[in-house]
Amino acid sequence: MANEALEVSNLAPATPVARLARFFPHAIPLRLPVQLVREHRGPEETTVIEFGTTQEVLFASSQGWEFAERMRLRTMDGSLDVEASVVAVQYHPGQTVVAARFTGNVPNWIIKS
Repeated sequence: MANEALEVSNLAPATPVARLARFFPHAIPLRLPVQLVREHRGPEETTVIEFGTTQEVLFASSQGWEFAERMRLRTMDGSLDVEASVVAVQYHPGQTVVAARFTGNVPNWIIKS
């Protein structure tokens, strides 16, 4: 598992999201644009899922997020429409880096052999 984390860190540029991904050893690099909506309030935001595991997504947001806050993530084509809960947050000037875990099972999200 440590080798997998090293592989991710060697492949990914040293962005804030890539640095957070080091804490998720099974994370793989992605580029998946999504609409992000807070559970009970706030405007929609377009962002890009930069890393993912079978249960989590990691992305940067222009909004402030807090631990355990819930959100909905949707792709433009509707192939992904899920609820997730924040499990890690890092604050940087002008952006918040977030790791969110799906609240339910998401079939065919990331298939690993």
